[in-house]
Amino acid sequence: MSTVKTFASAADLEVKKVSFDKLSDHAYAYTAEGDPNTGIIIGDDAVMVIDTQATPVMAQDVIRRIREVTDKPIKYVLLSHYHAVRVLGASAYGAEHIIASEDTRDLIVERGQFDKDSEIGRFPRLFQNVESVPDGLTWPTMTFNRKMTLWLGKLEVQILQLGRGHTKGDTVAWLPQEKILFSGDLVEFDATPYAGDAYFQDWPQTLDNIAALKPEKLVPGRGAALQTPEQVQAGLAGTRAFISDLYESVKASAAKGEDLRKVYEATFAQLQPKYGHWVIFNHCMPFDVTRAYDEATQYPDPRIWTAERDVQMWKALEG
Repeated sequence: MSTVKTFASAADLEVKKVSFDKLSDHAYAYTAEGDPNTGIIIGDDAVMVIDTQATPVMAQDVIRRIREVTDKPIKYVLLSHYHAVRVLGASAYGAEHIIASEDTRDLIVERGQFDKDSEIGRFPRLFQNVESVPDGLTWPTMTFNRKMTLWLGKLEVQILQLGRGHTKGDTVAWLPQEKILFSGDLVEFDATPYAGDAYFQDWPQTLDNIAALKPEKLVPGRGAALQTPEQVQAGLAGTRAFISDLYESVKASAAKGEDLRKVYEATFAQLQPKYGHWVIFNHCMPFDVTRAYDEATQYPDPRIWTAERDVQMWKALEG
């Protein structure tokens, strides 16, 4: 860690290959080699999009691929959580309803603008044509608490809060008839979980709650679509291991009274051999360790990330 790393993912300019995988007649996954995923549910009479891409221009590629398989109207957009990279493309779909948990709406009210400014600075490539994003924030038109069921014709879509993890508002979409789950960033596959707004102590139980549904296929927040029960188990296990390993390392170092920089260096060194090949590992680790240190010491709830706080933290840990 002797060389200074470029801030977050500012140097990541490589264009990723997009895949559009059919999971069933009703479910598709839009993935791009570790970039944020979008899920698609095609019902009898309407389409639901889960997470929107970061800008309306980027969302047009999702829409193009949807139109290759159906002409049904896109009536619903579901926000798995509030992060800008997941929600700022929403306007492109012209959906009748944007759905989010009440907790997610509360987070948009409290910190949505801060997050928007912060994320655009962290990862410019993911915000292609950022000028296409309308002024203001993406607001849900429909909220729920814990569980909501939609019927797209005869297709049942359960929208569930199974616990806190990546954020306090995390929402999954579940097709019980087909055992297919769209997890948002609660589950990643060969991709580093971003945990800057996380609840480390709650996250493993939330993963257990996902596992209890016994999904046979799963679309993670990042990484390839998981298309067998074995792959689903691997995705859940990998995410759980990373979260647990990082928090235990941070908690142990903090208990010794070490400052954040030393905690970070020790945790990075411990996790890098096992997880360093996962995408955005270098990007996520300073944010993840900072949040874990906060949770292990004095902040049960995540502090707001601003563009200024991002840079100050990065200089303190990587400068």
